Amino acid sequence: MRLVEQQVTPKEKILKKVRQALTFKSKNQFTNIDLDSNIYVQPSSDLSLLEVFAQQFTSLSGEFVYCSNQFDFLDKLITLLEQRKWKHFFCWEHQLQDTLKDTGINFSHKKEQLEKVQAAITTCEALIARTGTILVSSTANSRTLTIWPPVHIVVAKRSQLVMETKDGMQLVRNRYGKNLPSLLSYITGPSRSTNIENTLVVGAHGPTEVFVFIVDDISRD
Repeated sequence: MRLVEQQVTPKEKILKKVRQALTFKSKNQFTNIDLDSNIYVQPSSDLSLLEVFAQQFTSLSGEFVYCSNQFDFLDKLITLLEQRKWKHFFCWEHQLQDTLKDTGINFSHKKEQLEKVQAAITTCEALIARTGTILVSSTANSRTLTIWPPVHIVVAKRSQLVMETKDGMQLVRNRYGKNLPSLLSYITGPSRSTNIENTLVVGAHGPTEVFVFIVDDISRD
């Protein structure tokens, strides 16, 4: 009696190899790998986190504004609004709304008027100095206001400045514990993209301008 060979599909071959790999694990030949040390070149010790972030952020066409305190921030924000003459300035975060109301700054929060938006203001979770990056979350910040307006203004505290991405994530864990935001986003300067001819387009998938107002909340005593 002739035996009929059983056909094995490519998928079954792959799964068989996976099962064998799980059953017969090979020994790790690289036991001395250092996964903890920093692989990046350290910035000059003469530079503060604030200076490192400012250099990196502005090198990516970001607009950096240092504010010595909350009153200085509001004064500089009002100056910017007057210079730009924005009529449709959006803010959706309640704490920021209260601050703007107390100062007399007009803003919109109605979603049905979002098509008219000229600029929007949000807070953030952290600022990553090494890359000049802003870390925002779906819990504290509306994703819509970080990508839809042509101008995105971020107000942050100096105490939110960290050197590495992992340090920024630690700030998020410290703030939310086990209830982490469903979405974390990294903003590194205005939106940039290139087409098939390698032509740089600014604002293709997000704001054409990004401002960061850093309020110095660290005591010098």
